[in-house]
Formats: sequence, C-alpha cells, structure tokens
Amino acid sequence: MSFRPLRLTIALLAGLCCVSAQAAEQPPRSAAPSYDAALAQALGADEHGMRKYVLVILKTGPTPVPKGEARSAMFRGHFANMERLADAGILAAAGPLDGVDGWRGLFVLAVDSIDAAKEHVATDPVIQSGEMVAEYHSLYGSAALMQINAIHKTLVKPQQAE
Repeated sequence: MSFRPLRLTIALLAGLCCVSAQAAEQPPRSAAPSYDAALAQALGADEHGMRKYVLVILKTGPTPVPKGEARSAMFRGHFANMERLADAGILAAAGPLDGVDGWRGLFVLAVDSIDAAKEHVATDPVIQSGEMVAEYHSLYGSAALMQINAIHKTLVKPQQAE
C-alpha cells in the first residue's frame, strides 16, 4: 500500500488552509456605494449630494434670565422648540458650545435663506427672553446631515423609571 495519495491529500489540505487563512486576513473589498436617487431627493440633495443650510451661532444675550423657575421654564421651552424643529425636518443638528467669547450653542437649519432661519429661531424662548442672540451664516454641506436626528434617536439610552 502506498502512502503517496495520503501525502498528496495532506499537502492539498495544508495548502488550502494557508490560502484560506490569507484570505481571512485581508479586508473584504466593498463595492462603491451606488447612487440612491430617492434618498437624495428625500434629503434635498443636489447633484453633488449637498444642500443649503443656515448655521446659527447662539451667543450670550443682553438680558440674562436669573436662576430660578423662569430660567428653568425658558430652557424647557428651548429644548421643546428644538425637538419641534427637528421633528419638522428643519433643525438638522444642534448642540452646546463651550461658552468661550459668549458662544453658547449652535443650530444647523435646513432652510434656503437667512430670513427663513430668522423666522424659526425667533420662536425659541432663549431668543425671545434675550438670554441669547443669534448670528447667522449660510452653509453648504452634505445632505446626509439630515439623517442625524433619526440616527441620534437610536443612540439615546432609555431612562429607567424611578
């Protein structure tokens, strides 16, 4: 009885294992993302995947509201207003800033003009009270920014009932 076929089989299996191991070490090649016309339209993207926004910088205003119930109510209204604008597809992104030089926060509004942004920002209690003032800048950015609010909701850990 010859051991030659057994040696050949072992050699072939060893070779296949080496090739498989090499293939596993290399990252898979991903196909280039394909254009999604429906998504582009839904997000308001132009042919470059971009859209117009207005960047709003919220700065410390002339009339700080003192600590207490009025200030707490003002900020509850501020957060409710941001949620309303986000749910309406107008507020693409928002967040606090570090307060340096009076810069307190920002909004990125999915509107075509500064005048339209001013109308929406005027509904915010921190602006109405004078706690903050707004500075407006035109912005041209990725339409993908419009998906941040939906993604963010999936990242917020549910709060435990007390």
